[in-house]
Amino acid sequence: MELDLSASGADLTAQLVDIPSVSGEEGPLADAVAAALTALPHVTVHHDGNAIVARTDFGRPERVVLAGHLDTVPVHGNLPSRLADGLLYGCGSCDMKSGVAVQLRLAAQLRSAARDVTYVFYDCEEVEAERNGLLRLSRTSPALLRADFAVLLEPTGAVVEGGCQGTLRADVIARGERAHSARAWLGRNAIHAAGGILDVLRGYQPRQPVVDGLAYHEGLNAVGISGGVAGNVIPDECVVSVNYRFAPDLSADQAAAHVRAVFDGWEVRVTDVAGGARPGLSQPAAASFAAAVGGQPRAKLGWTDVARFDALGVPAVNYGPGDPQLAHTRDEHVPLAQIERCEQVMLGWLQDG
Repeated sequence: MELDLSASGADLTAQLVDIPSVSGEEGPLADAVAAALTALPHVTVHHDGNAIVARTDFGRPERVVLAGHLDTVPVHGNLPSRLADGLLYGCGSCDMKSGVAVQLRLAAQLRSAARDVTYVFYDCEEVEAERNGLLRLSRTSPALLRADFAVLLEPTGAVVEGGCQGTLRADVIARGERAHSARAWLGRNAIHAAGGILDVLRGYQPRQPVVDGLAYHEGLNAVGISGGVAGNVIPDECVVSVNYRFAPDLSADQAAAHVRAVFDGWEVRVTDVAGGARPGLSQPAAASFAAAVGGQPRAKLGWTDVARFDALGVPAVNYGPGDPQLAHTRDEHVPLAQIERCEQVMLGWLQDG
């Protein structure tokens, strides 16, 4: 299956959408991307499983990474792609094959530029972190990702979104004592005791800190609850699972300490945590990019792979076509005008320095 990099951004997005690439099944699309890039004489292509890295070597003093994931969530009756009223519909059109199309179009057009560019296309972003292709590259080939600045072309509505929030999941455990339900007074009901945990959550006031000039809005919420042994047993344990979305002025350890302090008196078991990333908009390349895009940057209220670049010491922002609220929906779509705008903005910035 061949990709036509000379096609318009809209047409190339449709080509990408029409190659299914659910997480773990990116092979055909990854091969097509690698073949298209290998045909370009001005980039060197590295293939790592279903991740592809293509690098220019113009000898410029500054290098920028443009990164995007190839995988999508499962198809939900939304293939093949279709065009209606200036909108392109289809699985992955917004998240994030339109951004990938912009990357590929830039790679084809930029045979010389004011900055060297590393184009990164990776697999398994939509599933558990350990399968993430960008994480794999950061562990096995970190030199390929070295840069002064990175742009993750996740959907942002063509607005710069700085940094990202961290995310922490934890189990908060209420303990009781088992007894026969006919003689409930001989035990202590853990499910009833979990009401105190829910009271804490109902009364919780999330922080809204300003970090590097951008306002973040935290959240701490119950996302699951489990308890009970049998229909005739007073339960001795009830687990409330919570998710804490924290601003990037906190480290993962500080976020965990905060959750334990909020639920002081209960057992807290952290099950998963990923730190956030500060906006980094004061860095010269980031400031230059934000100025080229124009408008008012905003905070990324969610976790993205900019955090992986932050961990490598590379400041990064999110910027791409599409409304993130449409990601993963059956009616997922992207405005064609935003694909064109993102391509032109980035082309001008990379060419002009």
